[in-house]
Amino acid sequence: MKEARSIELLSPAKNLECGIEAIKHGADAVYIGAGRFGARQAAGNSIDDISKLTRFAHFYGAKVYVTVNTILKDSELADAEKLIWQLYEAGADALLVQDMAVLRMKLPPIALHASTQCDVRGVEKVRFLASCGFTRVVLARELSLDEIRAIHEACPDVELECFVHGALCVSYSGQCYASQYCFGRSANRGECAQFCRLKFDLVDSDDNVIVKGRHLLSLRDMNRMESLEELMDAGVCSFKIEGRLKETSYVKNVTAAYSQAVDRILECRKEFRRASSGHSSVMFNPDVNKSFNRGFTDYFLHGRSADIWSPNTPKSMGELMGQVRITGRGFITITGSKSFHNGDGLCYIGADGELKGFRVNRVENGRIFLYLESGEMPSIPAGTDIYRNFDQEFEKALAKESAVRKIGADILFEETTDGYRVSMTDEDGNAARVESDWKKENARTPQESNIRTQLGKLGNTRFEVRSIKVRLDGERFIPSSLLSDMRRQVTSELEKARMDSYVRPAVGMASDTVPAYPVKELTYLGNVMNAQARTFYQDHGVASIDDAFEKRAPDNAVIMFCRHCIKNSLGLCPKERKRDLKPHEPLFLVLQDGRRFGLRFDCSHCRMEVLAE
Repeated sequence: MKEARSIELLSPAKNLECGIEAIKHGADAVYIGAGRFGARQAAGNSIDDISKLTRFAHFYGAKVYVTVNTILKDSELADAEKLIWQLYEAGADALLVQDMAVLRMKLPPIALHASTQCDVRGVEKVRFLASCGFTRVVLARELSLDEIRAIHEACPDVELECFVHGALCVSYSGQCYASQYCFGRSANRGECAQFCRLKFDLVDSDDNVIVKGRHLLSLRDMNRMESLEELMDAGVCSFKIEGRLKETSYVKNVTAAYSQAVDRILECRKEFRRASSGHSSVMFNPDVNKSFNRGFTDYFLHGRSADIWSPNTPKSMGELMGQVRITGRGFITITGSKSFHNGDGLCYIGADGELKGFRVNRVENGRIFLYLESGEMPSIPAGTDIYRNFDQEFEKALAKESAVRKIGADILFEETTDGYRVSMTDEDGNAARVESDWKKENARTPQESNIRTQLGKLGNTRFEVRSIKVRLDGERFIPSSLLSDMRRQVTSELEKARMDSYVRPAVGMASDTVPAYPVKELTYLGNVMNAQARTFYQDHGVASIDDAFEKRAPDNAVIMFCRHCIKNSLGLCPKERKRDLKPHEPLFLVLQDGRRFGLRFDCSHCRMEVLAE
């Protein structure tokens, strides 16, 4: 019988607390940044905290991946190598890597994953990375289901990781230089300034303003919960939730929601199995609409759609609650049956296209009274959509202990020649047993109920009882204190057995022959920052290698490569023009400070490029 294919839910961890909660709420793995060299500079963690996280995760068979996915300066290579060894000794299961200089270091036996910053969009690059020793690649977010399936069919032995939820970069990951160009903050070095969330005017070559003051590069957030089964069938083995800067409440809610969705699929699809062990019981009803979101899109998974961008605001909209029916003196009424709570945060898009919001002061008889700092009631026309971007009661529930995760275990209690034995076997087959020499005493009344009760008291442990069997030669009087002591001992021994049995993922094997890189020339898009990376590409057949943008910015560079197309979103696509407007091209994005950026439309590849001034 063919072995079931492992499916992993991979959650972000801003810190130790967040990582532990992700595991408790159903994650099979977490990814976290170390103190340096992670692509989210504001989400670094100490080696000690990463070690604590790996010990917690490994008990459940869950994994911890660490991001070492910035491009590196020559002066940083020795420190990066030292850090990698520290991470290995701390128990890390894999490294997410962008800079190929890492492959020229003396590495410990640790698995390597090609970060999404590697811009993996095709079969040739996947094959190359696998031949260099990468066991997994994180696919570009822009790929369609068919493109993902084609990569899996061509490279069936390579693990494919795919983003399924969270914030979207409008540019191909690893190919965005806008932040570096405008603010001197490199996205490839963990310092993104979120250029794409700013306001722009769109003007044509005659300086006619087509759109004024909108967030034209800001995308909605990804949500592929309804497509998880399709992604499994296409070959994806790891579902990644974005958000290493998100707070713990976000990670709890989104992880629990996706974990439950995966479980529902696996109940019917026995050819798949969860990548870790145990069962998570959550104490709230997960709902991704209640956590930070800019509205949702599945983002090209099934082709181009109209729901990609969020031009009105880059802030969280939350869940749609209904439409305004009546605006009164200090209150509104809203259609629908959803309940509101004192302290809720509500928002709407005003007539000027700006996001506006307020707090709920109190709710009485269907009227929602507003807390208004200015004292003036805003004008909100009937029919206006009202969203809740802060649910007071939901956040209170998430601030408390909101999930427990337990490993199933079977217990056997039986007599021995000189006393009694307790054996305990967990759901993965790990076993422990404890024996106690004890003088046997016959009992006048049945004892099995008390034996089961005492042995089943696993509430303060990380195990839960699946079954208890009792084998006695007659009725025996066995003190509850003895049963409790044996239960504690065997539980402790089984915990040790689980930890001892944990095996980190296999390390990839580089090809015996030196594979050729898919292209012979690398421009600044190769992100080559140091001499070791340059030598790596030269050894793999690249004849011409330019410096990274951060080292030497070329003239007239493309600073963003986007599948999102402003012309398409505005109904101006020449292939499917929906508006009569025919602006004189080229078009330009203009920041509020006056800086201009040209737009180039590569219609043959359905791609928009943002150009340096």
